[in-house]
This record gives sequence, structure tokens and C-alpha cells, in this order.
Amino acid sequence: MSEHELVTRLRNGERRALARAISLVEQGGPTVRTLLAAAYPYGSAHRVGITGPPGAGKSTLVTALAQEWRKRGVPVGIVAVDPSSPFSGGAVLGDRIRMQALGGDPGIFIRSMASRGRMGGLARATADAVTLIAAAGFPVILIETVGAGQDEVDIAQAADTTIVVEVPGMGDDVQSIKAGMLEIADVFVVNKADRPGVDQTVRQLRTMLNLGAPPADGWMPPVLTAIATTGEGCAQIVDAVEQHHQHLIASNSQSQRALSAAERELTAAVQELVLERLRGSRWSELVQQIATRQRDPYAAANELLMEICTTEAQRSSM
Repeated sequence: MSEHELVTRLRNGERRALARAISLVEQGGPTVRTLLAAAYPYGSAHRVGITGPPGAGKSTLVTALAQEWRKRGVPVGIVAVDPSSPFSGGAVLGDRIRMQALGGDPGIFIRSMASRGRMGGLARATADAVTLIAAAGFPVILIETVGAGQDEVDIAQAADTTIVVEVPGMGDDVQSIKAGMLEIADVFVVNKADRPGVDQTVRQLRTMLNLGAPPADGWMPPVLTAIATTGEGCAQIVDAVEQHHQHLIASNSQSQRALSAAERELTAAVQELVLERLRGSRWSELVQQIATRQRDPYAAANELLMEICTTEAQRSSM
């Protein structure tokens, strides 16, 4: 079927069409651009990112949050990014295994994808998959990263609301105090709150938030506790996410985030298209020259760009 027909079908609720479209996005290529162009005008979803260190219980929390939204009658899309092998590129896609409790609910769509070695906790095609799920009519999309470290904060750029998950007893007093993680959180969740030390973790997080400068947008991230295995605390987390959504709208922050996201998308698209154009007949030759130190990377890049400019000028004059 054509890309436009595929988008029409996924917008009509056909889950197989949505799954097929995301598979095409993961493969990449010119066909994907036509597909995304057809889907881009549709759907306005609230994107909720869930990140935190490995072992924090993110997948279990995502399952519990999705169930809470479903109790409120809200359809939920889920994109779960799993770590992939640095050797084969394969992934277990264990998040899908952990989320079996959500199976059979027509109001939930789950897609697992491998990170393919991408730093930042997200796969390359994550944003495109979210675009397709939003076009399919899901008003809330949960994006779970791989076990992200202190500087893997891409999720803050991909999500409207970012939940940072912590657990007591992770070695350091509070992992989120370290660079990056404290700044990206819109909501803090201390999961596994039935463990010893949860009060200390909550207290330290709140202290660090109060020591910092007042948030520029006026939103003070709440620090909540949860036991994801039982669903305890998940209603309060969903309430906090919805309150943050309303805050974004009222403070005009949502428009500013949309502009920043649009600039990042345009930058990424330009980089992809330029690289695609540059990978011509001379690419391997220049790579070989760089490897043998006959030419430096900047000189080679400049030569390739000049060739593109010359070619475009010749086409314009014809």
C-alpha cells in the first residue's frame, strides 16, 4: 500500500498499519519521508518521558502509569527503548516482556525498539515513532529510555513532561544530584518506596531542588513516592503529569518547547539529507585519505560541500 494509504489506515485505528509504519521508520530511507510527511499534520499528544538509572523499575512504573490512565479512559501509546548489543546490534526487547499485563487492551499500543548503540537513552527513530503514534490518535505517549546515566538526557528534548525515577540505596546518596538529571526532571518519582531509606532519598532531592535557582518557567518539580509493583502512588504521579501539562499551556512554555523541538528536528533532517547527498563516489576515497593522513577531515568535508554547491549552481543555470 502507499504511504498515504498506510497513514489513513493507522488514523482509522488499524494497529497493524501503525506497527508497519513504525517498522518502515526504523528501516529509514526516502519512503519514510513521504510517510512522515503524510502523518505529520495529525495528532497532538502529550509526550511523557520516563528515565532513570538501570534497575529503577522504569518498565514496571510505565505499566502501572498506563493502567492508571486507562482507568481514566485515556488511550496510551508506549515507546520502550531497550539497550542493544554493541557487537550485533540486537536487543532482547525485554520491556515488551515486562509489560505483558497491558496486552489485550485496545486502548494501549506498545512498541519496543533497540537503541542501536545511540547515546542519550533513545533510539534514532524514537521521535518519528512518536509522531506516528500521535497521528493514530493516542493523546498520551509514554517514552521509556534505556537505563540512562548522568549525561544521557535526550529524553528532555523529546518529551513534554520528563519523569526521573530514583530508588533508595543506589550507592551514591542521590544519583540525580549529578550533572544533568536534576535539571531535566519535571516530576521526581522515588520508586520502590517500600525499601529502607526512601525518606532520606526524598528529603535529599527536595533539599537539592530548594538549593537551586528558581525554575525559569515557574514549575517546581514535585518529589513523589511509588511502589510500581502494586500501583501505589501512581494516581498522584498521573495527577502531577496532568498538572504540568496544564502549566505548560498556561505559561506559554509549550509553545517555546515546540519551537525548540522544531529547530532540533530541522537540524537533524538537514544533517541526514546532507550526509545522504555526500555519500557519493568520492566518500570512500576521502575516508581512505583521512585514514592514511593524506588529508584532514575538515578539508575533506569542505571539498565535499563545495562539490554540492557547484553541482547545484550548474543545475540552476541550466
